[in-house]
Order: sequence, then C-alpha cells, then structure tokens
Amino acid sequence: MSADGFELHPRLAADTLPVADLPLCRALLMDNRLFPWLILVPRRAGAVEMHRLPADDRARLMEEMTLAAAVLEAAVAPDKMNIGALGNMVPQLHVHVIARRRDDPAWPGPVWGAGHAEPYGRGEGEALAARLAAALTAP
Repeated sequence: MSADGFELHPRLAADTLPVADLPLCRALLMDNRLFPWLILVPRRAGAVEMHRLPADDRARLMEEMTLAAAVLEAAVAPDKMNIGALGNMVPQLHVHVIARRRDDPAWPGPVWGAGHAEPYGRGEGEALAARLAAALTAP
C-alpha cells in the first residue's frame, strides 16, 4: 500500500504486467497475447466509480485514456480500439483500453468470456510493456 492508501486489487496485480505510473493512473498490460490490452487504474484509495472522482481527476483520466489508446494503436496497428470501465469482477476503478483486430478470436464480440487467455511468452510481455512505457512517458 502506498502512503496515500492506494493498493492495487490482487486480481489486477495477478493478471497484468506493470507498464508505468502516469500522473493519475497506474498503467498495466493484461497478460494475454491474444488482445493487446492496457488497464489504467487511478491511484486513488477507494475509487470505484468514474463519476465519483473529483472533476480534475475525471478530466485527467480522460486524457490518460486517450494517451493510452493512441500509444497502443501506434504500437500494434489494430482495426478498432475498445475502451470501457466495467468493474463487475474487480470493484476497484479501472479502465480497459483494448486493441482489437478483425482476426482476433473474439471479433466482433467482447473479449470477456472469449476462450482462455494466452499469456505472453518469456520476455515478450515485458518487451511490449517497456515499449508502451517509453511512449506513455515520453516528454
């Protein structure tokens, strides 16, 4: 737990690779090579709903979502970017930024419930996370 009380939900920690800390969010890479997928988690203790964030945090979250989508789009050239905040399984506020391709195993449906995750190979996820981190944190 950080000094401000933020603690990453255990399920998010277990299913992802760290990417970078942005001004508001912790950026994580979902460990599923079938869908290049960033998760943004506002580092605010107890945050559950986007509409309950203070106005400046909501605006910052939108900027970071836009940045994450642009960086992921540039990195993997998808056919479509999907952005969503569900939180039915993990109550901690988090936003999914998912690069979709017409040939992915779930197209055109949602990624949830689309078969099994395929973790990145040794070093593959870390390499992608490092590329995304460099782009997300570039001046």
